[in-house]
Amino acid sequence: MKLLISNDDGIFSLGVRALANTLAEAGHEVTVVCPDRERSATGHGLTLHDPIRAELVVGIFHSAVTAWSCSGTPADCVKLALGALLDRFPDFVLSGINHGSNLGTDVLYSGTVSAAMEGMIEGIPSVAFSLSSHTSKEFDAAALFAKTLVAQLCQQPLPEAMLLNVNVPPVKPEEIAGVTVTRQGIRRYIDTFEKRVDPRGKTYYWLAGEVVQDVEQPTHLHLPDDLPTDVQAIRDKFISVTPLQYNLTDPAGVDSLQKLGLDSLRSE
Repeated sequence: MKLLISNDDGIFSLGVRALANTLAEAGHEVTVVCPDRERSATGHGLTLHDPIRAELVVGIFHSAVTAWSCSGTPADCVKLALGALLDRFPDFVLSGINHGSNLGTDVLYSGTVSAAMEGMIEGIPSVAFSLSSHTSKEFDAAALFAKTLVAQLCQQPLPEAMLLNVNVPPVKPEEIAGVTVTRQGIRRYIDTFEKRVDPRGKTYYWLAGEVVQDVEQPTHLHLPDDLPTDVQAIRDKFISVTPLQYNLTDPAGVDSLQKLGLDSLRSE
């Protein structure tokens, strides 16, 4: 299979090397296009007012991997690859393996998820992979699951272009409880801004804060309440697989607004 891999941790991150090398060793045709530096939490930002530069990278990946370093965002990387660097569209767009989880509302900020989302927007099945720890460097379990999942999807393709958001618990492979399909949970943060002063005496602010994972579990109009959330699955040491879409229309909201009669209003 022809695979395009990107990320938001940058071209030199351990996670993308583990993912790309594992899949290349499995016989897939792998092209990597990643930011030239860390671009975490950039969301689906695009570079519109500056040039985007790309350079071939040699010596840090498996010899069968073609790798590019890109000056843009994760979404830029995928757009550039699909529009300029590849001779044809890949069979899959993969993103990661991110160093840190992408659970619940994290997906709205995540460059990792946005890189995969860009693939899905172009009609390509896409998967975002994250290791749910900022400290663990054990990417083997996540990389092996990625190999298994890609092999499975080759044999049994998804019924339509879809984005799968995969989070892997930071434990040894033998300690993983299993794999479960999940729904997006809620992950809230207590944000704090640390006020600091730079060497020139100017004030700046550094965003910090603490995650609060279990504030509430959301209900969903079309999904059973007993379907676990991604947050819950990781807590229970399961690999979480959540299908995502880019259509953010709220069906319940449409129904509520129609009942309010807003569609009958006229501008003055």
